[in-house]
Amino acid sequence: MSWQTLGLFLVTFFFISATPGPNMLLAMSLGLRFGVRRAAWGGLGMVAGLTTLAGLSVLGLGALLAASEAAFLTLKWAGVAYLTWLGWQTWRAPVEPVRAGEAPAEDDTGTAGRLFVRGVLVAFSNPKALVFMAALFPQFIEPAQPLLPQFTALVSLMAVIEFGWILAYAAGGHTIAARLSSTRAVRSLNRVSGGLMIGAGGLLALAKRI
Repeated sequence: MSWQTLGLFLVTFFFISATPGPNMLLAMSLGLRFGVRRAAWGGLGMVAGLTTLAGLSVLGLGALLAASEAAFLTLKWAGVAYLTWLGWQTWRAPVEPVRAGEAPAEDDTGTAGRLFVRGVLVAFSNPKALVFMAALFPQFIEPAQPLLPQFTALVSLMAVIEFGWILAYAAGGHTIAARLSSTRAVRSLNRVSGGLMIGAGGLLALAKRI
């Protein structure tokens, strides 16, 4: 694989990854509720899920979903239900009273393991990502060269870019949360976080096969 091809993939996926979608909306939601450090665990889960989807696309499952409307719709609506459930749980999250002048207490309901699993499930909730990668990677693969090193390079670059944007979205959410200092504000924060996840489910509901 030439450096020109790798550079073109970097630029292409950089802007694709920056587009708000289920992964980035979850990142902002986690940043709002848990801060950047714990949101990073969710980000690692999303990257792990995305990497797995990339591998599945190579095995042909992306093409299968592109060809089978029933399979695509089944996975899509399961993902919509999961994202909506996450959003509803966050919307209704209990709020501890906050004393005047104090920052809201850190939410301790999100352990690293749970956030990692949540990230993996959200990545898996979007079947369009699998179809999309099945269409994207062949555009940057040079058939005359060994496929595995090229695929490894593309997926590694994809993972780094995705994780970088996840941290950026989480930092944005955390910046907003840091300005909140009242019970009403924290409740509003939960509702914004939940709304983001429900919105992610709405975006997925509108997704169509490529």
